[in-house]
Amino acid sequence: MKVAVLGAGVVGVSTAWFLAQNGHEVEVVDRASGPARETSFANGGQISVSQSEPWAQPGAPLQILRWLAAGDSPLLFRPRLDPAQWAWILRFLGECRGGRFRHNMRQMVSLGTFSRDTFAALRAELGIEYRHLARGIVTLMESPRELDLAAKHCAMLRDFGIDKRVISREEMLQIEPALAPVAFRMAGATWCPTDESGDVHQFTSQLAQHAERQGVVFRFNTRVNSLECAGAEIHGVSVTGPDGGYDMLRADAYVLALGSFSPLVARTAGLRLPVYPAKGYSATVQVMAPDAAPYVSITDEAHKIVISRLGDQLRIAGTAELAGHSHSLNALRCAALTKRARQLFAHDCCDWSNARFWSGLRPTTPGNVPLIGRSRISNLFLNTGHGTLGFTEGPGSGRVLADIISGKPVPVDFDCIGL
Repeated sequence: MKVAVLGAGVVGVSTAWFLAQNGHEVEVVDRASGPARETSFANGGQISVSQSEPWAQPGAPLQILRWLAAGDSPLLFRPRLDPAQWAWILRFLGECRGGRFRHNMRQMVSLGTFSRDTFAALRAELGIEYRHLARGIVTLMESPRELDLAAKHCAMLRDFGIDKRVISREEMLQIEPALAPVAFRMAGATWCPTDESGDVHQFTSQLAQHAERQGVVFRFNTRVNSLECAGAEIHGVSVTGPDGGYDMLRADAYVLALGSFSPLVARTAGLRLPVYPAKGYSATVQVMAPDAAPYVSITDEAHKIVISRLGDQLRIAGTAELAGHSHSLNALRCAALTKRARQLFAHDCCDWSNARFWSGLRPTTPGNVPLIGRSRISNLFLNTGHGTLGFTEGPGSGRVLADIISGKPVPVDFDCIGL
C-alpha cells in the first residue's frame, strides 16, 4: 500500500520509518528544507516519561490566573478572536477534573514508556547518534509545598511503574554536582533515573536518512494546501512544490502529522481537531567550562524550564504562549531563560552572551494526550497533538500508527482514537 505522510518532524519521520519496515511504499511531504526543521528542531532535549503530567489538573485554572499578569511567567495567554482558541480552553477546563487527570496521565505514561523502549531498539538496530545521555532527570523544588506536591506525583507515577522519587539536597549534588551554587536554596528535588536526553534534530535527521535507504521518498520545500475529499475518502492532497507549481499527491492512505498545523489542514476535509499551538522557546549556549555545566538533564519546577547537555552545548527551554501560530520571539521571555540558567550554575560555565534563541509551536490537546489512529475519514490517519512530549512520544507514536495502518494489533495499552 502507498502511504503519504504529511509532516517530517520526529512524529512524521518515525511513522514513515515503521511504515517502511511494515512493507509499505511511503512518501513524506514537508514545507521545510529538510527533516525536523520546525518544532522538532531545538526543543528541550528531554526524553521524559516522568514528566507525563497533564497541564489540565484540578489546581491548574487558579495557577494560570496567577501567571497571567506577568510577561515572563511560564504561561502567557493572548486572547484572540479565534474560535479554535476558546474552544480549546473550554475543553481544557473540562479535562482539569481529577478523574480525567489520572486517566490522561496513565495514557501518557503508557505511550511514553513504550516510546522510550522504541528509542533503545532503534539505537541498537541503527546505531543512531544524537548526543544521547541516559543519566535521568532531576527536578528542582524550591519550596516545601512544591516538594509535597512532587511526592504525591511520584507516588502516582510509581502506581504506573515509573521510578521517580524525592531526594535530598545532598543526594541531588551527588547526582549533579553542577547544582552546588543553588543547592542551599532548594527544599529538595526529585529524580527519575530512567529518563534520558538528546538532540531531537539529530535523531530525526538520522532516522530520515535510514528511511531513505529503505525506499522512503521525501519531498521537501513542498507545502500542503488541502485534503481533497471524494465521499468518505481522501482522493488526493493538493501541494505546492519548490518551483511554485501545484501538484496532486495521491496514495492509498494518508497520515496527518503536521503538528500545530494539522487542524488547519484537517479543516479542509471537514474535520475539527482539538489541537492548539503552545509556543515554546529555547536558548542554546556554548559550554565553556565542562565540569561546571550539568550533564544530568534538569527541570526547574518553579520556572517551568528544562535544561539538557547536548555535547558541548547547553539547551534551556520552556514557557508556553497560547497566541496563535506566530513564531515571533518575545525578548523578555528569551532573556528569562538565560537569566534563570545563570542563577543555577557557575556564571562562567557557558557563553551566555551569545545564546541562540528559537521558538517552536507545540501541538497541544486539552488533556495532553495525542491523537493517534484512524479519523472518521476512512483512509486518513492522525498522529498529532503531542504537546511538550513530541520527542519523548515520537518514535513510539510512529510505531503504533504504522501497526494500525498495517492491520496489526496495537502494541501498547493506549486509547488509539481518531475524530
